[in-house]
Amino acid sequence: MGKRVLIPLPDNDFDVTEVAVPWRLLTRAGHTVVFATERGGNRPACDPKLLTGVIFGKLGAAREPKQFYGELEAAPEFSSPIAYDRIDTSFDALVLPGGHAPGMRQYLGSEILQRKVAALWAAERPVAAICHGVLVLARARTENGKSPLYDKRTTCLPKYLERNGYLATFWKLGRYYRTYPEYVEEEVRGALADPRAQFERGPMILGSRGIDGDRKHAFVVEDGRYLSARWPGDAYLFAEKLLERLS
Repeated sequence: MGKRVLIPLPDNDFDVTEVAVPWRLLTRAGHTVVFATERGGNRPACDPKLLTGVIFGKLGAAREPKQFYGELEAAPEFSSPIAYDRIDTSFDALVLPGGHAPGMRQYLGSEILQRKVAALWAAERPVAAICHGVLVLARARTENGKSPLYDKRTTCLPKYLERNGYLATFWKLGRYYRTYPEYVEEEVRGALADPRAQFERGPMILGSRGIDGDRKHAFVVEDGRYLSARWPGDAYLFAEKLLERLS
């Protein structure tokens, strides 16, 4: 039987690959994806630079994820997201995608979403977070006042990767690659009881991405029902690991 999977998003600027790849693999396997935005009702939009190339036509999404995104734009569920305040614990799983452009702050900083995510976590649903999406969990609070990640092993966008993207593009795009003054990795580490033992950076990335059926360049941290990944290059493996939990 297919499961219902929630994917909350901002109105604009989410990562193409980190949304389209999980959506396509989940729906291909017979699951239902429900999207949510702050107010609901209107179709959200990805970071447009990832479709055309961030700089000189480079650093954007790969061909197949862009194809998936084109299919997603025509999907009825994408055109009618629910509002954050309508999220409940009836969903079977939660996916928290990332993205780094300014519009992501609406999603990453939403206190309503953080409360809803904490409730799904308390209901012991499978939760999968990738890249900046891990910040939603780092900022959420459970009944004990701590992040759901407090005693979990996790990864997220590594500091070196965020910094490299910023240094390569700031001359033209300013702080496009720096969503917040604090690096994602630093904030996530700050939510953990023992960052040295719990945070896993993964192998250094030299531009190679995992693809469908080929996991050698991808990295995912698994801790029970919680999954985390670093960047779009992990998206296929990330979705495959979630599918394993749903089955």
